[in-house]
Amino acid sequence: MTSPSLAFIGGTEIMWIAIVVLVLFGAKKVPELMKGVGTGIKEFKKASRDVQDEVQRAMDEPAHTPPPAVRPTQDGVSHGPKA
Repeated sequence: MTSPSLAFIGGTEIMWIAIVVLVLFGAKKVPELMKGVGTGIKEFKKASRDVQDEVQRAMDEPAHTPPPAVRPTQDGVSHGPKA
């Protein structure tokens, strides 16, 4: 699935972006920068997967049933459920 905003980026554009990154950060900083980007992407995917798992777990749980209704006694006073 291709994002519409990335659909128009070709090889030439990627080359220019790489050149700008090299000029701005230098050849020694680029591996550090890419490692940080990779770590960030990995953490984002893990957090996203954790949220999806939590939502799936919540959907799989049976619906919580409310406690039974309290019925009034013959004297007209309602009493809560006995413990």
